[in-house]
Amino acid sequence: MAAVIMAAGKSTRMKSALPKAAHTVCGKPMTRWIVDACIEAGVRDVVVVVGYQAQKVKEVLGDDISYAEQTEQLGTGHACIQAMRHIPKEVDTVLVFPGDTPLISADALGSLIEAHTAQRNSATLLTAVLDDATHYGRVVRDSRGAVMKVVEAKDADAQTLAIREINTSIYCFDRAELADNLSRLSNDNAQGEYYLTDVVEVLAGSGKRVGAVIATDLADTLGINNRIELAQAASIMRNRILERLMLSGVTIVDPATTYIDADVEIGPDAVIHPCTVIERGSRIGAGCEVGPFVRLSGVTIADDVEGEA
Repeated sequence: MAAVIMAAGKSTRMKSALPKAAHTVCGKPMTRWIVDACIEAGVRDVVVVVGYQAQKVKEVLGDDISYAEQTEQLGTGHACIQAMRHIPKEVDTVLVFPGDTPLISADALGSLIEAHTAQRNSATLLTAVLDDATHYGRVVRDSRGAVMKVVEAKDADAQTLAIREINTSIYCFDRAELADNLSRLSNDNAQGEYYLTDVVEVLAGSGKRVGAVIATDLADTLGINNRIELAQAASIMRNRILERLMLSGVTIVDPATTYIDADVEIGPDAVIHPCTVIERGSRIGAGCEVGPFVRLSGVTIADDVEGEA
């Protein structure tokens, strides 16, 4: 398996000089969360498509992955074409992601991959069901439950707009089918771009099976377009981090006022008091007491140490 992550855009709505992929969620660049979820799910070959401030994105994401250049932003299909050149020949399954979905989990990817393989699909979409689908692309299925196409909200009629299942832009493709149909894409549309969703419709129209897996945790599919959504994603991720630590034997006295970054290690029987911030790179030993009103950044604390402001 291989993964393609699209992170070439300018992220205009973030209102930032920093590329979107480099914005952090709990101390880790948002696109790196996706890379790590892929690796945890058993995907070893990861290609990130870069464009805007490409060097900055490479610096923050690291050198353990491959990069493809998209010098012109000509759509998701075009981005995928650039990435396919970097995928090893032995790969037969390709996952595709937008670069702004940091909450995607290895468990969700495992379910997507399992369904794709078991159903022998040419493509499998990860979808979500929303109470208010608003501006999202709708997933149109046939009577057997197979996906026929994805219709963007602006192009949908009233019947299609009533559909609550939406496309999350996370896919699993048969590599040969993807490569063949990417070469057939046309940019004959109002935006003059090549769309990956067109591959889905072409596959379905030619009799290939396109399946879909509905995400069990809606948060897994949350995309980030602005600072409000960035804060929402950080809140969800922070709760996941705190829950993992508490289940491992760490006492978090007040989770609502405790901020702990990604990759922080805390030993069992440690107690973290309210209004404490522990940033990425910190290692807290077993039996320690930290806080209240403490900020730690990149520090190592031995076992059974007490510290407060």
